Amino acid sequence: MKKLLMLGACYVASIGVAVAQMPEKKYGPGVTDTEVKIGQTMPYSGPASAYSILGLVERAYFNNLNAKGGINGRKINLISLDDAYSPPKTVEQTRKLVESDEVLLIYGSIGTPTNTAVHKYLNGKKVPQVLISSGGSKWNDLKNFPWTMAFYPPYEMEARIYAKYVLENKPDAKIAIFSQNDDLGRDYLKGFKAGLGNKAKSMIVAEATYDTTEPTVDSQIIKLKASGADLLFNVSTPKFGAQAIKRVHELGWKPLTILASVASSIDGTLKPAGLEASQGLITAQYSKAPSDPLWKDDQAMKDYFAFMKDNGLEARSTDNNAVGGYISAYLMHKVLEAAGDNLTRENIMSKVKSIDEKTLPMLLPGITAKTTDDDVSVFHGLHLLKFEGESWALFGGVITE
Repeated sequence: MKKLLMLGACYVASIGVAVAQMPEKKYGPGVTDTEVKIGQTMPYSGPASAYSILGLVERAYFNNLNAKGGINGRKINLISLDDAYSPPKTVEQTRKLVESDEVLLIYGSIGTPTNTAVHKYLNGKKVPQVLISSGGSKWNDLKNFPWTMAFYPPYEMEARIYAKYVLENKPDAKIAIFSQNDDLGRDYLKGFKAGLGNKAKSMIVAEATYDTTEPTVDSQIIKLKASGADLLFNVSTPKFGAQAIKRVHELGWKPLTILASVASSIDGTLKPAGLEASQGLITAQYSKAPSDPLWKDDQAMKDYFAFMKDNGLEARSTDNNAVGGYISAYLMHKVLEAAGDNLTRENIMSKVKSIDEKTLPMLLPGITAKTTDDDVSVFHGLHLLKFEGESWALFGGVITE
């Protein structure tokens, strides 16, 4: 009997130790045992509405995930609000997400000017502003803005890669630059000119900008053609990129055109411009182009097309932005999964600074996703693509800065 009592006491003690060793659950705003609320703003209307496919794909991804039980037993409630790509509206909607909906974090919001409008606010509130859909250099400034990081490759890095390509393949080019008059355009220009180095002054013969409130960019393209340039660097968002490509074609101007990745969507830019007008365009990407026949037997591509079909988004399957949303949602999933039961804002930032994914679905060969405590840029290299026929075709290998 005495032996049995001793064994019982040991059993109870062992249970106590086990309970004591169980990790304590830590929750930030928007988190319960059954739910995690996260928020974003998207241009479901307005001049950048072509990007709204990211929000549609990301919502579909988390809805599918929730149907399978969510993450660590919690459903992900992604609240996605329209900001019409208008910074004042972004401020209004983001404040609602943080102060009324009490989300844990802001995820994947679209745009450089829009995210800029809430940059200081979110950092002041210590709310994670993560995997935002912009490649502005300002998003990798942990010293001054420790609560922010981006998903897109840095625009400056992308532009330096284009400059490297130009110097190696068309060193005598006369370059015209067409760009959006905001931080997005300025980042691309800064990187491109830095990449050209001391040749920038002699190679760049004309520059023109546009504002997103303008109805047309005809006058800018006519001015650039008159410069005699034989290479056009088109830094624009889809609506204006399509206008520029179409007008270049109508004018009979035939420059080698480098198109910023943010406007490389076939559905959002090239089809509205006209596929004939789009032949020979060059861009850079980190992800597989769903229109490229190179990937027709690729399992990740098959899974992507099945996802798009199952969620009623099949008509947008060839949009590179849809692929971006798909990869971004997967990465957000992995960050939340890694956070476990420590779903505080502080731990979320810890996890986004330790991303190391070599096999993310739909990444191009040689492209990986990695962040550190000092560098929260997710991607550090890109592939070049050329538009041929009805699709983007890969050429060359991975190019880094």
